[in-house]
Amino acid sequence: MSLKTFHIIFITASIILCLGFGAWGLRAYGAYHHRTHLVMGVGSLLCAAALIVYERAVLRKFKQLRYV
Repeated sequence: MSLKTFHIIFITASIILCLGFGAWGLRAYGAYHHRTHLVMGVGSLLCAAALIVYERAVLRKFKQLRYV
């Protein structure tokens, strides 16, 4: 497995993890109304959004590079 492939898989897995944790945090906030759950949920969803932007930039960069 190339470094490019590993990087893309790792970022995608991180996005899925952040989305799942964010959903869990928001559901926990709905059930228990602790502000910590809200902060964790929103923060995790923001991290997922940042990772999506990063992955798109990386994919654009990898299209330009042939031998990495």
